[in-house]
Amino acid sequence: MDFNEAKIRHEELVRIIEKYSYEYYVLDNPSVSDQEYDQKYEELENLEKEFPELITKTSPTQRIGNTVLEGFTKIKHAIPMMSLADVFNEEELLDWNEKVCKALMVKDVEYSAEMKIDGLSLSVVYQDGILQYCATRGDGSVGEDVTSNALTIPSIPTRIPLHGRVEVRGEVYMPKKSLEELNKERQLNNEPLLANARNAAAGSIRNLDSSVAKKRKLDAWFYYLEDAEKLGFKNHFDSIMYLKKLGFKVNPEMKVVKGKDEIVEYIKKYTLKRNELPYDIDGIVLKVNDFSYYNTLGYTAKTPKWAIAYKFPPEEVVTKLLDIVYTVGRTGKITPNAVLEPVRVSGSVVRRATLHNEDFVKDKDLKIGDYVTLKKAGDIIPEVVNSLVSRRDGSEIPFKMISNCPVCGSQLVKIDAMHFCLNKNCPSRNIESLIHFCSKDCMDIDGMGERVCEEFFALGFIKDIPSLYNLKDYKEKIIEIDGWKEKSVTHILNSIENSKNNSLEKLLFGLGIKEVGSKMAKQLAKMFLDIDTIMSKSVEELKAINDVGEVCANSIYNYFHDEHNIEIINKLKEMGINTKYLGNTNISSNSYFFNKKVVLTGSLTNFTRTQASEILENYGAKVSGSVSKATDLVIAGENAGSKLDKAKQFNVKIISEEEFVKILDELQGGNL
Repeated sequence: MDFNEAKIRHEELVRIIEKYSYEYYVLDNPSVSDQEYDQKYEELENLEKEFPELITKTSPTQRIGNTVLEGFTKIKHAIPMMSLADVFNEEELLDWNEKVCKALMVKDVEYSAEMKIDGLSLSVVYQDGILQYCATRGDGSVGEDVTSNALTIPSIPTRIPLHGRVEVRGEVYMPKKSLEELNKERQLNNEPLLANARNAAAGSIRNLDSSVAKKRKLDAWFYYLEDAEKLGFKNHFDSIMYLKKLGFKVNPEMKVVKGKDEIVEYIKKYTLKRNELPYDIDGIVLKVNDFSYYNTLGYTAKTPKWAIAYKFPPEEVVTKLLDIVYTVGRTGKITPNAVLEPVRVSGSVVRRATLHNEDFVKDKDLKIGDYVTLKKAGDIIPEVVNSLVSRRDGSEIPFKMISNCPVCGSQLVKIDAMHFCLNKNCPSRNIESLIHFCSKDCMDIDGMGERVCEEFFALGFIKDIPSLYNLKDYKEKIIEIDGWKEKSVTHILNSIENSKNNSLEKLLFGLGIKEVGSKMAKQLAKMFLDIDTIMSKSVEELKAINDVGEVCANSIYNYFHDEHNIEIINKLKEMGINTKYLGNTNISSNSYFFNKKVVLTGSLTNFTRTQASEILENYGAKVSGSVSKATDLVIAGENAGSKLDKAKQFNVKIISEEEFVKILDELQGGNL
């Protein structure tokens, strides 16, 4: 067989095997026997051995799971992967429905009702029908390229019959049967059992060794087609049925509901049925079905207003409170924690739960040795509900709050309801500060997670934040430790070095200043541009900033006037850590958009909504989600709805997307 003949046969075999895989893994209705499938697969393998140049990353033979990566590549989502707002009971859900109806000025709204799969969100991107990459949600803006692992999941198509760029979103999950089989094997090998399918799936898809994902038999449901409107669809449900035709696995429990009665009926049905499903769900998702309503309803900073996640009521179980132990946070806050007799609740084994503070324990009347009721709030956080006083036998030990730090022994100080260790050299405080500093939302030092920070701290390789940047001095010693290899150590050291180039807001958040979260850190960085300027500001000057109140201003001022903190910042400067804001600082007060309150409405063709907002902010605009009398400008795309009507009502200036692009061209040319 010559190369041309081999190429034709290769393409034919790929089509046949993809068809068989779709029937087996997606439709659960195979048209051929396993023997016939295996025969075709073996022929494809042999053909690729003879002509290796025929192998592509989307070939069925590449779903083998034998890749070991050094680390995951970051991928910026073209359109942010937003999360959903949650409601936790029927009343909250119906209140949300009422708000939607009121905003749209209709009696009832049609929703697509779907299972809320307990898994890991995934973005799958195709170009001209060929799979390009699969990425996790990450922080919503930037995810991780997990293509090698995703390729081990047979229900993810590698080719679809569409041209151009197509993005489909879904959820990777582990079927209950897969978890059961995996735990049987782990038990035989004397390995710890995996607590729940969600963690097992997330751990598998984010494992650097793709053979782990292959072995764990993951699956995926798909629930969203980006740019569905551009493809001609009027509603969400029809777009999902189209995904099914393209070869994607869509959940069969999905249904269109309308009106309170149908919503409640659907919720009640799956509250009872959830344990019968072959996969874990932790709630129900409702999405407004009609795409034309989306712009009217709009978005918050993190969530679309046209969708909601109803979380099932938490399951409650009874277990025994064996002990109360204490942890020390990075700010010195002391938190009592319940040590519990292990118990399975909402799909995972719980051994510990936070007890928040002294008042919480006293209000619950908790004693060591009590039987207590436990639930997982929102199916995530274990929470002790109450003690079962009727089951006490007199052996229980009353609770008494400690007066000294459990780590360094320093006298604790009570501030409001909380107890604090004020010793800045307390080892536990330093460890927690290091973990926070290295985290993704702060300096994003890949590889320096909780376990590694604790290990390196215990070994004396790091003792505080500045010492992280001297970790390279211990490279050879780390490599000698069992379980460490040169590649993994080099990866961490490179990540530490790269973090020196982060913009100021990452550093500000990483320093762990009380009252300064990621949003406040970015606001401070954009306003003052460098850390020295922030350090020079008075409390009154800080209070003048939007959203900075008395408590926050005092916290920032006190942090930057503490000798210990000043020493840390000076050391970081000496080590070459950037202390300046790296975002756009060339905002001219003569810019067309400077200081204007701008609202975007309708569908844009040249930008995503996020991209347009960032561009406007870079030119000094204040982008808002709603139109008011204070709005200066509305940029209207196609199918603009009620915001456009409101702008006309308030006589707000309105420009089209075409005019917006023209203004941007002039700005870039320096004419405005």
